[in-house]
Amino acid sequence: MSSKRRFRPRRDAGFTLLELLVVLAIMGLLAAIAGPQVLKYLGSSRTQTARVQVQNIVSSLELFYLDVGRYPSESEGLKALTEATPTASGWNGPYLRKAEARRDPWGNPYLYRNPGKNSQIDVFSLGSDVAEGGTGEAQDIGNW
Repeated sequence: MSSKRRFRPRRDAGFTLLELLVVLAIMGLLAAIAGPQVLKYLGSSRTQTARVQVQNIVSSLELFYLDVGRYPSESEGLKALTEATPTASGWNGPYLRKAEARRDPWGNPYLYRNPGKNSQIDVFSLGSDVAEGGTGEAQDIGNW
């Protein structure tokens, strides 16, 4: 009698093909409805991330200014925040932990101007299109 029980197939051992197809159909509908919204938020999150990173770089430049008595020259650039330069006596960095912090969310280096056009120094990203101007994800993001 025990041998019959051991070899009897169980009906609740897994999912049927029909159940899997229903789940896949529901997931497809959700992706079709929510997909564009998710992509919109992804774009705006990169823009928000760039704004936060620009402010972080500006804060690091202020610390550099307090230690050295000047902002890095354009030739020194933002690299002076992670690596000491021979012309920066009093350098007490690194002011940014990683060199990757000098790249925007689209993988391009942040741009730096000293003197700046909009303030004493300008730190900015040209956005996803890497061109001046633009709207949405392609807008310029800076400390002005």
